[in-house]
Amino acid sequence: MPSFYTRWRCLNDWLARHAGFWRPAPFKTPSPQWVAQYPELARWLEALNPDDLDRFDSHPGALAARIVDWLPGMADYLALTDVPAFSPSEATVARVTLDEVDATDMPGRKRTQAGAFASAILPLNGPVLDWCCGKGHLSRTIARQCGAPVSGFEWDAALVEDGNRLAARFSDRLTIRCQDVMAPELRWPDAAHGVALHACGDLHRRLITHGSDSQAPRISFSPCCYHQTASDTYQPMATRVRSAGNAIALSREELRLAVRETVTAPARERAQAASIRQWRLGFDALQRALRGVDDYLPVPSHPSRLNHGDFEGFCRWAAGRKGLSLPDSLDWAYWCREGERRYRQVQRHELLRHLFRRPLELWLVLDYAVFLEEQGYDVRLGTFCERALTPRNLLMDAVRVSDTPRDPRSHP
Repeated sequence: MPSFYTRWRCLNDWLARHAGFWRPAPFKTPSPQWVAQYPELARWLEALNPDDLDRFDSHPGALAARIVDWLPGMADYLALTDVPAFSPSEATVARVTLDEVDATDMPGRKRTQAGAFASAILPLNGPVLDWCCGKGHLSRTIARQCGAPVSGFEWDAALVEDGNRLAARFSDRLTIRCQDVMAPELRWPDAAHGVALHACGDLHRRLITHGSDSQAPRISFSPCCYHQTASDTYQPMATRVRSAGNAIALSREELRLAVRETVTAPARERAQAASIRQWRLGFDALQRALRGVDDYLPVPSHPSRLNHGDFEGFCRWAAGRKGLSLPDSLDWAYWCREGERRYRQVQRHELLRHLFRRPLELWLVLDYAVFLEEQGYDVRLGTFCERALTPRNLLMDAVRVSDTPRDPRSHP
């Protein structure tokens, strides 16, 4: 079987060639260079109606196919982002998913995600460790499919107490332990199969390194929130990736792009979020004019009370936070319209940037796959559910096949 490194290298080269489209953040950069280089593409994007935006954002492959005349490299998009589906039959998923009556304190979407994930890693042959398990939503689901003991690590004592209470109430063979998984003295349970559903950033990277160092027989996880890391820039894990002379560098903000995708929020929440973004963009245009500096000025998160106010109130608050003096006379209606105009533009420029979310996520996950191969694991990569259930649907399943790591110094 070919190494995942070959696929990582192809994706890395493709991302490097298209960096001018995904590195500039439209919210901060009103006129990225690609607009001048590809004016017809820019005009086509800005002419899209809201229905087109929603359709293409939900089906990036269709967008890639539509713009291939301007960007020939998009012809490779589907091949670069395609991964197999590991989901078993609907009947199996339904059987594995906890019944609602047994899913106390478990939100419906989490319940079905846990069922889909557990179904995709069956059969389970030995003890299981749920990494960063919270109240044990995944652990309790797995416990009913596993003949061996299931344990969980969770640092929040309140969640540990609640999780053990629920396990006892429903007679699940599960013990959750209060444990900081980042602690240097952490001991991996003997012969445990490590699992994690949506562990964030450094937490899932710690699962990979500590699990492989401990010679875990199997590691299965769905990563999330890659930007939640102590480093300002991404630090590749695999030796071959770190040694590649042309590997792209990713800032924390660019890591965030890989997960900037959510299922549809309620209409009221979307409308409120749109209004706030328009206000922020209107203030951004205003501050550039007042300062005479055509640079983005970061504004902190606003208090929720401003959601019920108006554009002028938001700008006065933002100006106060940034130490910016406002003239006595301002045409607030003009700057509000400017924010609305910029918002429409940002939506369309972001549509193009969002095309690179999955490629960037796969670039990261393929680094993990190469690392695990270097540590003596046979790795498979695919999806455990449909995107509609969660956009973070990638599953990496690694089984140890060699007692001697191929590269014992494969991580910092």
